[in-house]
Amino acid sequence: MQKQVNFLCLSFLFLVSCSEARTKVENIPASFNGKTAMATFAGGCLWCIEAPFEQLEGVVSVYTGYAGGKEKNPSYAEVRSGKTSHKEAVQITYNPEVISFSELLDIFWQQFDPTDAGGSFHDRGSQYQSAIFYHSADQKAVAEASIKLLNTSGKFKKAVVTPIVKYSSFYRAEEEHQDYYKKKPKEYTAYLRDSGRYKFINDHWNTPKPEQYPSPSPTALKQRLTDLQYRVTKEQATEQAFNNPYDSNKQQGIYVCIVSGAPLFSSADKFDSKTGWPSFTKPIDARFLTKKIDKAHGMTRVEVRSKFGNSHSGHVFYDGPAPTRLRYCMNSASFRFIKKENMEKEGYGSYLWLLN
Repeated sequence: MQKQVNFLCLSFLFLVSCSEARTKVENIPASFNGKTAMATFAGGCLWCIEAPFEQLEGVVSVYTGYAGGKEKNPSYAEVRSGKTSHKEAVQITYNPEVISFSELLDIFWQQFDPTDAGGSFHDRGSQYQSAIFYHSADQKAVAEASIKLLNTSGKFKKAVVTPIVKYSSFYRAEEEHQDYYKKKPKEYTAYLRDSGRYKFINDHWNTPKPEQYPSPSPTALKQRLTDLQYRVTKEQATEQAFNNPYDSNKQQGIYVCIVSGAPLFSSADKFDSKTGWPSFTKPIDARFLTKKIDKAHGMTRVEVRSKFGNSHSGHVFYDGPAPTRLRYCMNSASFRFIKKENMEKEGYGSYLWLLN
């Protein structure tokens, strides 16, 4: 857990060229600057696919635009009409040493119907079809594995038809189409509802909601948790390596926050890092976590916290296995493990598909 990682360059980076005609204020967390990569997704209406990625730690910027076509500098009106070969899309710049493409892809799947080949909800035509535009061989491999998992899990009644396409082009949309959910929240909310997108998402996914996972008071926690559990989650202590219950746990199930009960990690993503602490390649949903710079003990690391429990879980390092190359090094004391056979009765049945 104390291992230092040589990944953070803390100099402030400005990632948008001054020559860009179409710009917006970027979401650049000063503590997570350094190495960057890009992800480009199409999932129907460009307004709706932008918002879910903007508040994630490790994401530098999110732009709406038009991707995959041959026409240069298309306009919204041209793309929307179906007169171009572009799709409405988003392009995400992210720090792969803080958040992985796999985590972004997991959130992408939860925003639209990937089994719809004709468009997206009431938006029909090729301009509204979904697509994953991969920027590297690793991204392509992650996308292929992700689709295979969705198709074998029974998550959807029909097969996923979202194509995996080599990235070729992306043009940023006009300024009025950037951050539409912020500029016109009423219109955005109405569009989500009336198009059918909101219902589809709620029917198929558990979008993180704070009210589902309340955090008890410190007094209540001290009564409920062991001394070690309290010191780890609320005082950022570190448990002893190789002497904790989940380092060598090989059972199927999920690891939930000991404070709030929020589902954080799956046994499907667990691996033996030989460090003495339970380690994972990715979380169940990046939106259940927060990540902060930790400079304690003379090191610069990324602390991982349970968002709704506001509790310390561990750290994430860029020295894990492919394809994410991340190692979420966690404290057993920050979790409660729920076996696969108990997930349904304990209210976590909607996550069983991850283990099938």
